[in-house]
Amino acid sequence: MTRLLLKRLSVALSGILAMALISPLQAAELKVIAGGSLTALLNELTPTFEKVTGHTLSILFDSTPNIVTRINAGTPFDVVVVPVDVFKDVPEARFMLPTIDFAHVGYGVAIRAGAPKPDISTPDALKKTLLAASSIASVPASAAGAYVTKVFERLGIADEMKAKTKAQAGPPQIAPAVANGEAELGVFLTNVLIAPSVELVGPFPAELQQELVFIAALAADVKEYDAAYAFIEYLATPTVTAALKARGMKPG
Repeated sequence: MTRLLLKRLSVALSGILAMALISPLQAAELKVIAGGSLTALLNELTPTFEKVTGHTLSILFDSTPNIVTRINAGTPFDVVVVPVDVFKDVPEARFMLPTIDFAHVGYGVAIRAGAPKPDISTPDALKKTLLAASSIASVPASAAGAYVTKVFERLGIADEMKAKTKAQAGPPQIAPAVANGEAELGVFLTNVLIAPSVELVGPFPAELQQELVFIAALAADVKEYDAAYAFIEYLATPTVTAALKARGMKPG
């Protein structure tokens, strides 16, 4: 084997190893701020990203109002994956443009698994079902919860539903509240309602439906650019697309 061939082989092997392994000096801890409704999804996807890239994700999940407060107060982050509403109240200068549409999801109703399915096929049917329910679980202090409240107002039952609402600390608590009987119905984003021990009755009627858009963006002062960019690319992979669809979400 010639010296030139040995040199080329050495370079090739070095490249392969560099792709397969990320040294501790290259690996980064990525600070991510994400909407609470993405908790289950991102917790499911994190191990694969960390295994493939060697980077680690430190994700802070919170409601839209709290995310706005945190970012405006200077909480450091590398990437956000948040409801579009966040960008209405946070200066554009805090983000590296352009931003990316990550996913869309609509609203629906869930019941405890095995319970009779109520009719929510029309606005009037949904209204009757909501009024007949003893209680509902939701997160009023969130972008999604604010829209649910608007739907109650459009149906003319805002006061009745306020009295029946069992406000949860965050989206991950909605399904368990329905499953354990704390609330008869879960009313929120459909991806949150696709969970163990509960059953999705269906989406809101078309006349009342609206999609919440989740946006991904890098911080303008991102500290770990390479890791952050790798995460943004990961969000567009077939693995993530399949996970989104399994939770009733539309990619992009």
